[in-house]
Amino acid sequence: MSDHAVTIRVNGVERSESVPARLTLADFLRERLDLTATHLACEHGVCGACTVLVDGETARACLLLTVQADRSEVTTLEGLTEGDKLGPIEQAFWAKHGMQCGFCTPGFVLTIAEMLDENPNPTREEIIEGLGGNLCRCTGYVKIVEAVEEAVSLRGGGA
Repeated sequence: MSDHAVTIRVNGVERSESVPARLTLADFLRERLDLTATHLACEHGVCGACTVLVDGETARACLLLTVQADRSEVTTLEGLTEGDKLGPIEQAFWAKHGMQCGFCTPGFVLTIAEMLDENPNPTREEIIEGLGGNLCRCTGYVKIVEAVEEAVSLRGGGA
């Protein structure tokens, strides 16, 4: 099996690599770029732990091949922060105890980032619907919903 040249802008940095045709984007990010916030769990696209932004839209990195992301802009959790400073979504998760084990958190944060970019002031029902594609085994989701509401406030939205 031959390798393929890809160029992907990851968290604002252009990366050119030669990759096998069947290398998933999740494995590329974790193994080649050491961006380990992209978690692998179900590897069937169901749980959302591997969620990243590809050209500003959420995507399951376990289902997307790296060659499919060629010439794309990919954002991982590491790309949402500025140095050591937490962004508003991470601050809200911290303040509202929106995580327990934290395994699902990166996928939730990226899902929420896309949600709030599209709708900066969602209702509680819209938040719940928007989080429907991510699974958490620890929190019961109440604190995650509260964290999204807090993030809306921190970003300057809300009533």
